[in-house]
This record gives sequence, structure tokens and C-alpha cells, in this order.
Amino acid sequence: MTIALLYLALAGAYLLVMPLVTLFYLKLRWYSATSFERGFMYFLVFFFFPGLIVLGPFVNFRPRKRQIEG
Repeated sequence: MTIALLYLALAGAYLLVMPLVTLFYLKLRWYSATSFERGFMYFLVFFFFPGLIVLGPFVNFRPRKRQIEG
């Protein structure tokens, strides 16, 4: 029973928790990331792709609104 709970906890972390953390990290740093950090972001998206697909229909981060001086 302990092994089953461990697998369930790891699956939940891989499919729900870490992709959600990744999404918020991407939202926070997307427009100000360095080139190394952007490569790390692409790695995170690749690594947590199944979880991002699961969360994709429920998350909608739109781009920032442009500030037009005038």
C-alpha cells in the first residue's frame, strides 16, 4: 500500500504540481529571461510536457497589454 501511495504522489507531482509551477515561472520570467534561462525554460516545457497538456485547457495566460504613449 505504501508503494502505491508513493507512486500516486509522484504521478501527481509530475502531472499537476510541477507543470503548474512551470507555468507560473514561465509567466513571470518570459519577457525578461536571459538566453541561458530561456534554454532552461524550454527544457522544463519538454520535461513536463504531459502535465502541461493536462493543464492546458484550464490555463489561459494572455500576453501583457501594450502601453502606447500618446
